Amino acid sequence: MTAVLPQSAPQDRFLGIPLTPLDRRRIESFKANRRGLWSLWIFLALFVVTLFAELVANDRPLLIWYDGGIYTPVFERYPETAFGGVMPTEADYTDPAVQALVSEKGWMIWPLIPYDHTTVAWNLPEPAPSPPSAAHWLGTDDQARDVVARIIYGFRISVLFGFAVIVVSALIGVTIGALQGFYGGRLDLFGQRLIEIWSSMPQLYILIIMASLVEPNFWWLLIVLLLFAWIGFVGVVRAEFLRARNFDYVRASRALGAPDRVVIFRHVLPNAMVATLTMLPFALAGSVTILTSLDFLGIGLPPGSASLGEVLAQGKANLNAPWLGLTGFFAIAILLSLLIFIGEAVRDAFDPRKLWAGSAPPPEDSAPVAQPKQAPAGAE
Repeated sequence: MTAVLPQSAPQDRFLGIPLTPLDRRRIESFKANRRGLWSLWIFLALFVVTLFAELVANDRPLLIWYDGGIYTPVFERYPETAFGGVMPTEADYTDPAVQALVSEKGWMIWPLIPYDHTTVAWNLPEPAPSPPSAAHWLGTDDQARDVVARIIYGFRISVLFGFAVIVVSALIGVTIGALQGFYGGRLDLFGQRLIEIWSSMPQLYILIIMASLVEPNFWWLLIVLLLFAWIGFVGVVRAEFLRARNFDYVRASRALGAPDRVVIFRHVLPNAMVATLTMLPFALAGSVTILTSLDFLGIGLPPGSASLGEVLAQGKANLNAPWLGLTGFFAIAILLSLLIFIGEAVRDAFDPRKLWAGSAPPPEDSAPVAQPKQAPAGAE
């Protein structure tokens, strides 16, 4: 007779990562927060759409069928001669002459918004900035560029910039905070004094001085902001390591001969990352706000770049075109509100007081409890 070994129950996984019962409870707690869950889905939908902004807002057709051939101008550049023209340079698909050449032997499929963030609309019925219309849903700016296209491209660059800042700064800050908190002593004392000196540097003045010396761009701003953004993560991780390094499980691991890197990254860091994860959405909102502020002041991305702060600056410079200021305000307000709502839901999901608030009370003893006998009426 063959013995049948019991099989272990399949372990839940999320994106290939095994989940513990505590992780599952945190996910359920996050889902229970309807505002945070809907904010996450809306933010992801907007971010995915803006990631493929070239397929949504572009002055090049998505697909061209011409004389039996298929062309994709979004992904490849074609000369005007490919469509029967005379110019060997790249075809301008907004030119009525090029459109007439293509329509003779084929057709074109345009994106939903047939304008890039740099496209200048030359056929406006009135001088720029023009009000919202059927062709330009949110109007144009003072350089006759479509505002919807600039909002889409500006949303993407703002979120990508924020992600780059928090990812790199979190890696640097968590590493430094873990080393300071775990080893303590002179390393911690020396590191804290250096951080205090470095954090006292005037960040805005440094940005203004550097902007006067070199032309700012995406990578230049990223490097300058990373010089200061990592400091906020050090204090959180350092405090968690100082608290956890004297726990019994850490002492037991070190007594069993586990090297310091195993104790740090396998035992202490997962517990210390709880506080870091809860502040990531708020840090992302802060990074987006910094980029918006720099663009509004004119020391951010190069002139002509799609930016939410640049739309706000145009609204300030063109008070006779209120759609510019209102569009920039609502775009930034919606983006920051979504990030704040997501951050609040993540914070509540990791909060142990709220995590176990709805737990069922412990089962009581099923044995009947003897009730005290009451004295008969009139008895003393």
